[in-house]
Amino acid sequence: MKEDIAKAIDRQTAAALDTGKGWSRYGAFVGLDVDKETIAIAVALPGRDAPAYRGEMAHTPKAIGKWLEGLNSEFGGALLLFCYEAGPGGYGLHRQLVEAGHDCQVVAPSLIPKKAGERIKTDRRDALKLARLLRAGELTAVWVPDPEQEAMRDLTRARNDMKGQERKARQQLNAFVLRHGHHWPRGKKRWTKAHFNWLESLRFAQPWLQIVLQAYIDAVKAATQRVADLTDQLMRALPGWSLAPVVDALVALRGIDKLAATVLLAELGDISRFGSPKPAYLTDLLLRPPIPSSSRGALVAGGST
Repeated sequence: MKEDIAKAIDRQTAAALDTGKGWSRYGAFVGLDVDKETIAIAVALPGRDAPAYRGEMAHTPKAIGKWLEGLNSEFGGALLLFCYEAGPGGYGLHRQLVEAGHDCQVVAPSLIPKKAGERIKTDRRDALKLARLLRAGELTAVWVPDPEQEAMRDLTRARNDMKGQERKARQQLNAFVLRHGHHWPRGKKRWTKAHFNWLESLRFAQPWLQIVLQAYIDAVKAATQRVADLTDQLMRALPGWSLAPVVDALVALRGIDKLAATVLLAELGDISRFGSPKPAYLTDLLLRPPIPSSSRGALVAGGST
């Protein structure tokens, strides 16, 4: 079932990127303005008539499913084309519409055409505008990852978030120590066992400052542990990922380790989807057999690179 959904999503995404072709097969064009709690709906019929606003519904799978039943009945089971703007709501709505047998575009907000002086935005106006532009073939669809790809992307982004928290915690600790006149010797590496031993050996005249110091130290250690845990989980998940062979090919390139390759592909997905010559060349490069480590030095020494 999951494989069928993934294939359907890939098919619908490819169709969405082929903007303006085959529009005659759609019974209607549906613009959705998606908020956290509600979805505003507008429907444009084939032809030149103005889109019609259909009101709002709750942003829940149950409400969407019930609404789709009514829409399918209204249009006699015809194929419909939906669209909504990419945003924090993710791709759950897209997948539900695709599973129901329809096509859906998730569109890039920054690439939606705008008229001069168009300033007033409401859910109703946005839904009507999306329906109208969708019918005209003037929207730019984004690539929609399958559930596996999205899960790997979320995992790498969670690690990156934790890395940011670690950096912030370290900055706060460094600032506190420096503010109270303590200096770690220049040139010596920080965040080693010796560095933490030095931090924990610091003493202050006011006892509550000792509490503050320990709180900052604990925050750094906790953040570092979270990064390590997520890195470990990422490496455990990697062998079962469909793009693991491409990760191995990337690692064969100088300067790219397994973590960097995983993060890159988690964001890009299957790079064979790019149609321009440069990505095609990159795909060919990445899919070459890895260079044995014993040969890399010879390549560099011989000036081949």
